[in-house]
Amino acid sequence: MPSPRPPVTITGPDDFAEAFKVPRETIHRLQIYAALLTEWQTRHNLVSSKTIPQLWQRHFADSAQLLALAPTAKTWLDLGTGAGFPGLVVAILAANQGTLRTHLVESTAKKCAFLAHVAQMTDTAVDIHCNRIEELARSESKLTPDIISARALAPMPKLLELAAPFFRSRTRGLFLKGRDAEREIEAARAGWNFSCRLHPSLTSNDSSIVEVTELSKAKKRKPR
Repeated sequence: MPSPRPPVTITGPDDFAEAFKVPRETIHRLQIYAALLTEWQTRHNLVSSKTIPQLWQRHFADSAQLLALAPTAKTWLDLGTGAGFPGLVVAILAANQGTLRTHLVESTAKKCAFLAHVAQMTDTAVDIHCNRIEELARSESKLTPDIISARALAPMPKLLELAAPFFRSRTRGLFLKGRDAEREIEAARAGWNFSCRLHPSLTSNDSSIVEVTELSKAKKRKPR
């Protein structure tokens, strides 16, 4: 596990702007996002309600830290996007660059509607796939992402199973994980071959970013 260190504290837009060095236009987009999330949360269960007061830290900063690990990515695929974390935050941060195409995969209709509304209101270009990950893998076989991300979607063995159809030789997985990251990685090695690196989370000492490359299905051992 990465060495513990004090996490950054992001209480609002000013802290976020200082930590991630983003322009005022990006902060404005995120403020619109924050207002919409707070509004929709009163009618729909998009995220845990107790995280709303800390959304700049728990959701925005936690998602934004991934972009520094993939500054040259051209195609980004976010699995199980939910209310937009991390994929929509990444898309908003990269909106001014115009070089990153972000695909968000979410199977719940109300969350897809929320993602579309936020994208429209913040003038952020994203591709929203409102279907199951397995269905997207069958229908979009030519999708070749540089980065595949996910947060709170599934344990590593299942997560790699979902991500595997989209992996190519240059693809990297960036998966936000909690305190059981190393245990999940070991469990995943029973069924998968992959290279792995853990990056410390900026927002929590109990979390890390699992970077996965060279993913392939492990061959079954023949019984002796």
